[in-house]
Amino acid sequence: MGVEFLQILLYVLGAILLVALIVLVIKAIYSLEHINSILESVDKKLKTVDKAFTAVDKVVDTFSLVTDKVVDGISNGISKVFSHKKKEKRINKEMEEE
Repeated sequence: MGVEFLQILLYVLGAILLVALIVLVIKAIYSLEHINSILESVDKKLKTVDKAFTAVDKVVDTFSLVTDKVVDGISNGISKVFSHKKKEKRINKEMEEE
């Protein structure tokens, strides 16, 4: 009776383990489906936010371009004023030397 009892016990425990594993796999599948739906929702929201960031990036690039042009113009104007004075000084020095 001892060997038969151990075989029956092993079969019962094996069946319980098999049922437990099946239940765990089914729960894992449901969890993965839920996570997948959450990720799809997040992906849709990120695409919307990505469009907004793209628009903001274009606006910032435009402002950067405009400010670069303004700073370039101002620096060229200032350099022309100072270089004009240097040219006048050189001309005056050359005239005095002759």
